[in-house]
Amino acid sequence: MSDPDAMRALFNPRSIALVGATDKSGWSVNTFNNLRAGGFPGPVHLVNPRAEVVHGQRAYPSLAAVPGPVDLAYVMVPTEAVLPVLRVGAKLGIRRYVVLTAGFAETGAQGREREAELAEFARRDGLTVLGPNGNGYVNASAHVTPYGLPIPGPLAAGPVGVVLQSGALASSILAFAQARDIGISLLTSMGNEMAVSVTDVVEYLVDDPATRAIALFLESVRHPAEFARVVRRATAAGKPVVALKIGSSPLASSTAQAHTGALVGDDGVIDAVFRRLGVVRVRSLEDLIVTAGLLGEVGPLPGRRLGVVTPSGGASEIIADRAEDEGLALPPFAPETAARLKEILPEFATVANPLDVTGYVVVDRTLLGRALEIVADDPGIDTVMLLHDLPRVPPADATLMYALFEATAARIRNSPRPVVVVGNVLTDVTEFGRTVRRRTDFPHVVGGIEHGMSAIGAAVRWSPAEPVGGPPAVATPVISGEPIGVWAEHRAAALLADNGVPVVPAELAADSGAAVQAAEKFGYPVVLKAVADGLAHKSDLNGVRLDLSSADEVRRADREVRAALRARGATGIGTLVQPQRTGGVELLVGVVRDPAWGLTLAVGLGGIWVEVLRDSALRLLPVDRDEVRGALAELRGAPLLRGARGVEPADLDALADVIVGVGRLAEGLGDRLESLEINPLWVSGSRVEALDALVTWR
Repeated sequence: MSDPDAMRALFNPRSIALVGATDKSGWSVNTFNNLRAGGFPGPVHLVNPRAEVVHGQRAYPSLAAVPGPVDLAYVMVPTEAVLPVLRVGAKLGIRRYVVLTAGFAETGAQGREREAELAEFARRDGLTVLGPNGNGYVNASAHVTPYGLPIPGPLAAGPVGVVLQSGALASSILAFAQARDIGISLLTSMGNEMAVSVTDVVEYLVDDPATRAIALFLESVRHPAEFARVVRRATAAGKPVVALKIGSSPLASSTAQAHTGALVGDDGVIDAVFRRLGVVRVRSLEDLIVTAGLLGEVGPLPGRRLGVVTPSGGASEIIADRAEDEGLALPPFAPETAARLKEILPEFATVANPLDVTGYVVVDRTLLGRALEIVADDPGIDTVMLLHDLPRVPPADATLMYALFEATAARIRNSPRPVVVVGNVLTDVTEFGRTVRRRTDFPHVVGGIEHGMSAIGAAVRWSPAEPVGGPPAVATPVISGEPIGVWAEHRAAALLADNGVPVVPAELAADSGAAVQAAEKFGYPVVLKAVADGLAHKSDLNGVRLDLSSADEVRRADREVRAALRARGATGIGTLVQPQRTGGVELLVGVVRDPAWGLTLAVGLGGIWVEVLRDSALRLLPVDRDEVRGALAELRGAPLLRGARGVEPADLDALADVIVGVGRLAEGLGDRLESLEINPLWVSGSRVEALDALVTWR
């Protein structure tokens, strides 16, 4: 729907009616209590045709009997009564609804019909409906909490907007955020997304001044183009999007013709999509909220050079290991920094990054804060990580403790570089810890080294900068023949060669004599391959013969391959002869069409290693040279390209340019293309050639 005014009105009503309110329902009790405890300033009207008093206050027999306007109707009636409630409400001018009731599309064919009827009525009458089958929402920043499950207290407003395609997890996430003292601007349980979708809520959060980071729990991305648009809006607004996406990205079954389909047919596509859009992908609920909490409180971090100040040697070692995992650098301190640290640290301390100021902090309570101040001045550091927990219980000398926290908080505020405070482990922040933080203006403390390092890594990698310019225009490709079915190697290779992709020389042989002539022209050894109409996988019939070093070997291989093809009833039988390439590295370069996201490029180790190692990196098209080089660097086999084990180092720029060309060809082929695969793409130094190819048309 994407109507900004309607979304603002949905989440900021001035009066609410609970339709179907009853003391017998926990949903009703919870929703009413949440609105009262949350401080909703407007009237909450209760509607129940069979009770005059509900939840200790007057109830009305119908929406029509409610005095005064209703901005939001929260609907908890039986499934078959939902549409009649909306019909009555629409006549009364009520435009906004939350439908808690289940029994719609999630239940099967009959439920889908019921939901379609409800959706059509809402669309026709211009109603904004969240749900059905959803718990509602918690707008903590505006004290509006029409939410059907208990809300753990204290409800802290803050910078993180949360959108969930799961009702059951919503309360757990809310409880975890509250336990870690991470403030929520808005939390929405989407339900069936009949009318209001995830993208509608994200768009609202992009425009919401109370929201600085957005957390998503996604089971599916139902509107890919809209999702991409609103995430780009969030990026342009400087609001990071963090997502936990479960499930996989299914590919059309025809892509199984290519090895690439096996590499791309999982949620690697989502990784590629999120990378392109700048979405921070996480793998746990804890990381979802901890990472969004850090980004909401601190924002993106300026660089990967981390300076660490801790009171623990063991913690320093854990942090060093996790920094490597996250691609963060721990550079040595500058000489002047080291000299200043030596002046304040005990003699038995070692000046290194991460810095362990030692247990001497028990003797000198100011030591950690003074070390932080020095490290934050280091010119070779982008961000400082301070290992520091909030207190859990009041100490004997609370006055001294408050003074120390105030002093450290002041140092952090005045630091020339961002300071991220991280606790040792993921424990709840106690009420006393919250009090200390509020009274001393101490910054947000990220929960635990493990999740804290993940969050710092994400905050470093996320950038609000939009890419400059765009990819070059894609030329219209040369296509010789009707783009239909499967083009096996000789036709696929001709398509590549006609469009500027380097291909190994090859000759199609009509008989054994022609095969020998081709071999002698190329020089031995040669490769002979089976050719037949629609033949996708030659190895299935021993249709690739390597190391043929004489005319007799070529004749014998040609006869055997043709006999195997005839035995299968193949048509268009022939053989293909190529010079054999030795040394170098064999890669797979493939493009497949994801039904949701379009053309996806996979690069990986090729030849016999494709299905054994499944070592691949994915990118959405279009790509440029830098993106391709980044993808190649991700491969476990990347050291081979750099010259490991005596292999000649590949010219990575030349290789990347060929792969970019393959991507542009795939784009130019347009909607007709289902998949295009080169396996292997051979690279030796600056020589790059496609040795085999396969094209599947839609």
